[in-house]
Amino acid sequence: MVCVKRRTIRINGEDYPYELVKSRFLKLNSGHVAYVMDCMKNTVTKITNIRAYLITALYNAPSTMSHYYQQEVQHDMYGGGWAEKGIT
Repeated sequence: MVCVKRRTIRINGEDYPYELVKSRFLKLNSGHVAYVMDCMKNTVTKITNIRAYLITALYNAPSTMSHYYQQEVQHDMYGGGWAEKGIT
């Protein structure tokens, strides 16, 4: 995505300026990639276009990752997760 020579790049059905997409992809780190791979591992939906799915997931990872992990902690602490594991 960083080396593409187009003015716009289509992500999730919408066109975004190349410079914006390049900037977001250059900010990705191993934590973002691990988050996306973990989400893919846990999905039950059939992914028909893996390339488009990965591009969209990686593009959105910086803005969705913290919310995802915050919800995981909320579930574990207040949703019965600790009690289910016998930690309380």
